[in-house]
Amino acid sequence: MRQILFSGVIGLFLTLIGTPLLIKLLARKGYGQYIRDDGPRDHHSKRGTPTMGGIAFILATLIAYAATKVMTSEQPTISGLLVLFLMAGMGLVGFLDDYIKIVRRRSLGLRAGAKMLGQFIVGVTFAILSLNFEDGRQLTPASTHLSFTQDFAWSIGPVLFVVWALFMILAMSNGVNLTDGLDGLATGASVMVFGAYVFIGVWQYGQTCSEMVTGGPSCYEVRDPLDGAVVAAALMGALFGFLWWNTSPAKIFMGDTGSLALGGALAGLAIVSRTELLMAVLGGLFVLITMSVVIQVGSFRLTGRRVFKMAPLQHHFELKGWSEVLVVVRFWIIQGMCVIVGIGIFYGTWVADW
Repeated sequence: MRQILFSGVIGLFLTLIGTPLLIKLLARKGYGQYIRDDGPRDHHSKRGTPTMGGIAFILATLIAYAATKVMTSEQPTISGLLVLFLMAGMGLVGFLDDYIKIVRRRSLGLRAGAKMLGQFIVGVTFAILSLNFEDGRQLTPASTHLSFTQDFAWSIGPVLFVVWALFMILAMSNGVNLTDGLDGLATGASVMVFGAYVFIGVWQYGQTCSEMVTGGPSCYEVRDPLDGAVVAAALMGALFGFLWWNTSPAKIFMGDTGSLALGGALAGLAIVSRTELLMAVLGGLFVLITMSVVIQVGSFRLTGRRVFKMAPLQHHFELKGWSEVLVVVRFWIIQGMCVIVGIGIFYGTWVADW
């Protein structure tokens, strides 16, 4: 368990001291945020705030994981490395998008096709690799079985699994990206979900089928549960430190660099921990905000009318007169309730099986 403590503390320390250095560097380069003119008026004052802050917590997470392995003399696992690869790969796609927006002065960033291609390459690579690297128990990081709190009995096969994994990665990445519209909103919400995955990883490690005298429905067939918790702890700590600078009034934004990376990490943890469908509950705020965009676009195309004053949902409440801080805190409360419900379902299923 030392690994979890070390990774979380190191990630927290690195972003607390590293983020202000990044802020100074980005400000010196003039890499400021572009703000839409049709959004809430209060956001216009944010124009020029340094962005691409995701660089800080991506690097902090990678360093925290590596340092933890060195300090504890533990070997990295393929599951942990694959989740980190997915996080960094999606972050790289987001970085290219941010870079083009800011440096090349093209407000839309990467062209939609190029951005989708980058996400596709990273996601498919992760999915294919995760079905390989069997351990002594013939377990791979991912499984071709769909899962909720554990794998279901039936398999969808490797091809459909790759499609399913890619859908999860794209859905979570874009969900976090849509949520990242207010100071600290996506950061704080992500901290809660990564905290849930620390608990899930530790619990699965303690109830691993290979470590129990007798197996059964109450044990978990997961390849590297503890290392999933280590990665989640590193991310949780790094995001806590980043939130110090990202909370209102934000000194830096995570940008697509950060939001795509976080979505990738969340999807990766769900896949390697066999909690794929449970992610829709644990990340309920991201699902809610994504659905608000789907409803808004669908309603406008079908009827010519808008359901919300503005989508994503957080901006609807801003235009109704809620302050930014009020929206963020209330949405954090919603996300906290989603995590509580998700953990309750996870634990309740284990108790029921027992």
